[in-house]
Amino acid sequence: MRSTDPADYQHVSRPVAAMAKDFKPGSVVAPHLHPRGQLLHAAAGVMEVTAATGLWLVPPMRALWVPPAVEHGLRTIGAVAMRTVYITPEAARRLPRSCTVIEVSPLLRELIEAATVEPVDYAEDSRGEAVARLILHELASPRTIPLHLPWPRDPRLVRLCRRVLDDLADEAGFEVLAEAAGASTRTLARAFQRETGMGFLRWRQQARLVEALSQLSQGLSVSVVAARLGYRSPSAFTAMFRRALGTTPGHYMAGSDT
Repeated sequence: MRSTDPADYQHVSRPVAAMAKDFKPGSVVAPHLHPRGQLLHAAAGVMEVTAATGLWLVPPMRALWVPPAVEHGLRTIGAVAMRTVYITPEAARRLPRSCTVIEVSPLLRELIEAATVEPVDYAEDSRGEAVARLILHELASPRTIPLHLPWPRDPRLVRLCRRVLDDLADEAGFEVLAEAAGASTRTLARAFQRETGMGFLRWRQQARLVEALSQLSQGLSVSVVAARLGYRSPSAFTAMFRRALGTTPGHYMAGSDT
């Protein structure tokens, strides 16, 4: 049986090593890090990955690139068939230096699957080495997807953000939330922009988008998700979704590029 222990893939002699591992619904992997970079791909199901700088949702047809030595944890939404590729720091130099969600093309998806059944210590000039080289080639110019929810460090902002996540349909303004967090609106607004890189309204919309993808992946309809997130109608929700991701919810969840 091929190992499902990530530690067994960190110090192999080849620059690329792939592992397949299945998770039950609601599985949690505690924060950890690897000396290698990690490409986390959900062949089926959805993963929610957290790190110090935020939260990322990884639905099918997408993957999250986690650079070497970046601490992260994950939670599965439904059953997940995870396919992960570990890449040495030397081989990963052209990849992003921060956690990034990328598109997984049909070719890359098949290459990842193929790598999980090749010998971990594949021989030079073998099929395994050819697959590994093609994976690196496909990752050289990745198409990135904005599924990152940046997370602040200031305890007051953390309280504010948690309140928003507890009820994403709530339309409370920033002034109300800042007062509840115990600071002036101006002070927290400056801190929010500095620590998350975006204004509050954009952050709340991003939080709704991330949660929408989570709920859609569980089979909920667009109308139900729109209502749960406080949108006036399914069409208003779909318009927001299209502005953010360039396609409709149905096409996106089906892995369509249109």
